[in-house]
Amino acid sequence: MVSANDFIPLPYTHTIESGHFQWSAPSNIALVKYWGKKENHPSLKGELAKQIPANPSVSFTLNTCKTITKLAFAKKKNDTNFSFDLLFEGKPKEDFKPKIQKFLERIALYLPFINDYHFTIDTQNTFPHSSGIASSASGMAALAMNLMSLEKALNPAMTEDYFYSKASFLARLGSGSACRSVKGSLVVWGNQANINGSSDLYGVAYPQAIHDNFKNFQDTILLVDKGEKQVSSTLGHDLMHDHPFAERRFAQAHENLDQLIPIFESGNLNEFIKIVESEALTLHAMMMTSMPYFILMKPNTLEIINTIWKFRNETQIPVCFTLDAGANVHVLYPENVKEKVLQFIKHELVGYCQNGQYLCDEIGNGAERI
Repeated sequence: MVSANDFIPLPYTHTIESGHFQWSAPSNIALVKYWGKKENHPSLKGELAKQIPANPSVSFTLNTCKTITKLAFAKKKNDTNFSFDLLFEGKPKEDFKPKIQKFLERIALYLPFINDYHFTIDTQNTFPHSSGIASSASGMAALAMNLMSLEKALNPAMTEDYFYSKASFLARLGSGSACRSVKGSLVVWGNQANINGSSDLYGVAYPQAIHDNFKNFQDTILLVDKGEKQVSSTLGHDLMHDHPFAERRFAQAHENLDQLIPIFESGNLNEFIKIVESEALTLHAMMMTSMPYFILMKPNTLEIINTIWKFRNETQIPVCFTLDAGANVHVLYPENVKEKVLQFIKHELVGYCQNGQYLCDEIGNGAERI
């Protein structure tokens, strides 16, 4: 089994003075939800222990909702502090810098070269910044890919498997779900006995059979509320520590992931829908029963859910919803019903979206070098 220590590098074999890399990394949408972090993980200490999932998750990697990040670097002289400039869509973004600073502090043990360079991080999203879509997963994944490209330049013998596993490991230290935005159309994060190679430390491409029904799956994101969440995901995760239903929830996630294994293989869309919608509602049930309790769904979120249920019941078209930790609704459906579902969305669901806005996406293959 891979441990965090396996990602501490040996002395580098090459040097490089300056240059740049550019990567894109997509958002992802969890089918089995990650909500809650382990405390006092035996193999890790301090800050690193806080980014270990209390339960496994599995997600679809998206295709067009992504972050594009260019990392320029130049060797410094006699300066051992972290040094970087941060641009968002070409303009300085000072309020993002503390999160990047914390990320660099967390990964310094695993990428010791980061003290040797001044970095210019220039990042942009393909989706509107104020859309209410979380960009931390795609943003941290894209940054991790660039940093790993620099490490590979310093150590060209690095294997591809190590490159992607370590990129996912590093991305996780910036934002937990970012580890699911590195590779694969379907990604598992967290130890799951029946899934070979699964790990709490990084995401892995789902290694077992996937039916054609789940290839080219569609995700239309309905932008119900584009404002900032009233409760951060970090606080929400922390509230699971003393949650009265936490242990049962963590067991349920393992059970649901086990149930998805034969579903992914057989292509059983009805059973897929049951698990995915139950997971979404369970996530929000955990929020509503924590202390303090909170509700991130909006009235229009519920209207959309009820309208989807009515449409599916009347037409037998296999369309379902999922939610992240917010009010927006992800409408999931196979490609072969795309035309009918988009008509339904335009006629019956757009009215519930803020300013009528929604984004059409589909399953993608992870990060790409540009």
